[in-house]
Amino acid sequence: MILHKGETLFRQGEKGGLYRLQSGLLKIVRVHEDGTPTLVNMIVPEETIPHHSLLSPIPNYGTAIALVTCQIERLPAEQWYRDLEQQPEKFREIAGQLQDKLRMMQQRIDQLTEVKPAVRLQKLQSWMHTYLGSMVLTDVLTQEEIGQFIGLRRETVNRLLREQAKLTTQTEQQ
Repeated sequence: MILHKGETLFRQGEKGGLYRLQSGLLKIVRVHEDGTPTLVNMIVPEETIPHHSLLSPIPNYGTAIALVTCQIERLPAEQWYRDLEQQPEKFREIAGQLQDKLRMMQQRIDQLTEVKPAVRLQKLQSWMHTYLGSMVLTDVLTQEEIGQFIGLRRETVNRLLREQAKLTTQTEQQ
């Protein structure tokens, strides 16, 4: 199935579907009781989601929204869980997927623990460039979402982006 930028794959609290992102990029947003949305995760190609339902079905932790056009394979959940029971080697495949996600989350922790805010932003931009190609981070995420993802206030992200743009302009003029 094709999901276009801004379209929702699944919603927080729903239960049932399993999906493999073949191409594109998704964000996982969690809405708190007061209605405040928070960007909590990014899904990259070859991930099977939702991660927490790979072994048993439970309600979705957040809402999956396409950041760019995505090609997604819907995996029949009943068949997935039946295959797990009948083919124990599938657990190894799932363990590998979760290991890859854990490594990605460790990179995110590196971004969050960077002391200098400008370096946090640069690390996120570099990581996202892998998946966005010629697009820039602000083409797919708001300044608020960028801030949530790297532990900065939106105002700080705004200032850092303005400083980057100023440096780029100065470099181009030289």
